[in-house]
Amino acid sequence: MAEIMEIPEARAFILHWGEMGSEWGVNRSVAQIHALLYLSDRPRHAEDICDKLGLARSNVSNGLKELQSYQIVRRVHVEGDRRDHFVAESDLWDMLMKITAERKRREIDPTIQLLGELSESLAKREHVPEHLRERVGRMHEFIGNLAGWYADVRRLPKSTLVTLMKLGSRVARLLPDGKTKT
Repeated sequence: MAEIMEIPEARAFILHWGEMGSEWGVNRSVAQIHALLYLSDRPRHAEDICDKLGLARSNVSNGLKELQSYQIVRRVHVEGDRRDHFVAESDLWDMLMKITAERKRREIDPTIQLLGELSESLAKREHVPEHLRERVGRMHEFIGNLAGWYADVRRLPKSTLVTLMKLGSRVARLLPDGKTKT
């Protein structure tokens, strides 16, 4: 059987995933490590990842720590080998939910906190333009509502989420006015 990096489509996927990672604010090599592990049919140790991707050991070590913090890569032990091996989450929905939860924790939650503090501070100040209070307050409310919606949706069973995704805009037919807005 061909090694994964010898398969042109696998190499293309790994390279593209790295490029997309950069677009999503994730280090390119971290995304490539994830792609390699996702496509792998067996656990891989850090030296193997270094060899396959041509990355420095420190880069792979830091990348694995980052992916583990997202809970989309986990460390496993292989019998007869003292080195740590790693596998990626292969369930796409679970991967999406873990990435979303971690990004919310890192990006959205601190933003809601800060906007709340700013809104509170602006409300106490006398000589502040009203539009400033109003816009910061609206942003705080909007992102707070978005986070609340996310929390509600996150509790839905995977099968319900898949059905909602497949429905797309047709889900609007289930709403009281029964119309889809385009």
